[in-house]
Amino acid sequence: MNTQRPIRTVLIANRGEIAVRIIRTCRERGIRTVAVYSDADRTMPHVLLADEAYRIGPPPSRESYLLVENILDVARKAGADAIHPGYGFLSERPEFAEAVSHAGFVFIGPPGSAIRAMGDKTAARQLMRRAGVPTVPGSEGPVATEAEAEVFCASAGYPVLIKAAAGGGGKGMRVVQRREELAAALAQAQSEARSAFGDSRVYLEKYLEEPRHIEFQILADEHGNTVHLGERECSIQRRHQKIVEESPSVVVDEETRHRMGAVAVRAAQACGYVNAGTIEFLMDKTGAFYFLEMNTRLQVEHPVTELRTGLDLVAEQLNIAGGKPLGIRQEDVRMNGHAIECRICAEDPANNFLPSTGTIVHLAAAQGPGIREDRGVETGQEISVYYDSLISKVIAWGATRPVAIARMERALREYAIAGVATNIPVCLFVLGHPAFRSGTFDTGFLPKYLRPEILLPQEGQSHTAAVILAAWMEHHGMSMMPGNAANAGSDRTPGKNHGSSLQGWKARRLEMRRGGTS
Repeated sequence: MNTQRPIRTVLIANRGEIAVRIIRTCRERGIRTVAVYSDADRTMPHVLLADEAYRIGPPPSRESYLLVENILDVARKAGADAIHPGYGFLSERPEFAEAVSHAGFVFIGPPGSAIRAMGDKTAARQLMRRAGVPTVPGSEGPVATEAEAEVFCASAGYPVLIKAAAGGGGKGMRVVQRREELAAALAQAQSEARSAFGDSRVYLEKYLEEPRHIEFQILADEHGNTVHLGERECSIQRRHQKIVEESPSVVVDEETRHRMGAVAVRAAQACGYVNAGTIEFLMDKTGAFYFLEMNTRLQVEHPVTELRTGLDLVAEQLNIAGGKPLGIRQEDVRMNGHAIECRICAEDPANNFLPSTGTIVHLAAAQGPGIREDRGVETGQEISVYYDSLISKVIAWGATRPVAIARMERALREYAIAGVATNIPVCLFVLGHPAFRSGTFDTGFLPKYLRPEILLPQEGQSHTAAVILAAWMEHHGMSMMPGNAANAGSDRTPGKNHGSSLQGWKARRLEMRRGGTS
């Protein structure tokens, strides 16, 4: 049994809202924090909040946040004890976890062996089958050619789902409804998988029609203790990217929750998992559920579970990484009320969801009873082309589901942002739809119900955005050129030096926090 490892300084190998989230828990626990940043992120909140911050390269992630040696070099310079990967970037790369450990730092996440076992989707499916975990019928391993794919399709029948073997998040994924679509879909999936993960391997699964996407949060320590923290419903998706998540699921009763939770724990134990992770399932219309994949990291939607359980999952991660046993048993887990999360992204729903880049000229945060917001940007900062479009996560809690929905709707209608377009209209559309309110939805909700005309800006909304933009421009001594007001809330904003509008105290704080360059 390993002895406990003191963690006094944590380097966060990430950016944006998740870096801010981790810094805040560390600060509450008296742990010193070290941020890293690319040239595009030098004035971002995570840089300002950390005790020290170090430059790691130019804006492209492959030249900064994905450079293992640069991050390890900063950890050495800053005297870090541990490295937290956040999510995305290097968080699910086994070689990074192993490099961190070999360099003498504590990795705040699972061992590289568990990441590797669950990161290869075909190997993970085989492992789950051996552990008695139900899986969706699929190919025994990767398929490379159309002929190999045809063999599976002939036995399973259409529709089928092509999936990347080395990653998730909807990349390298295609639904094939009939034989004529197979060749093109296979080539597209392989190309996208190669681009996203550096690995073109794909495998096939029987496509479950109208499924629910249900996931279970687990915690596991190195002393053999594993618990689950209940489920999250993640069926509201666009192109396999989650938009709205909630807990509990309206279709999971206590008996089903007990069975799914037990399977989730068994799945985690089968791969020797340690730290926080998520077991994802698909549930069909009969209530049967199947293992989908395991996310070997902290999930974007972890605040939903935090609001229902009262636990701080980052604090739990730090305890586990420090060698401590879990402080809770399964019977100690208590769920309270209902929680919903909406991901607020810089994209234009009225323009085929194209990314919306530019400077945020006004941002009024979501507030009020039962509302939490995790955000990684502020007014005056730029949404660039280099990173994910997530601006913030708004989470609402209520004693009941209707109360949580009402609070979320109110918070989103009060949420004001100008300078970039967002998907808030989509979130409001979901929350107000009868199918969502009644709980009679599945992963096909948005393709079935969302239409472009629904997302056209209303006259009142356009006027509000124009007023905000005009006030901001007047404050900064800029003229309102013809047509600029109409572009309020889009990715077309006047001027080129909005980043310089950061208040003087922020600039001074930045210089105090910045530890150096590498």
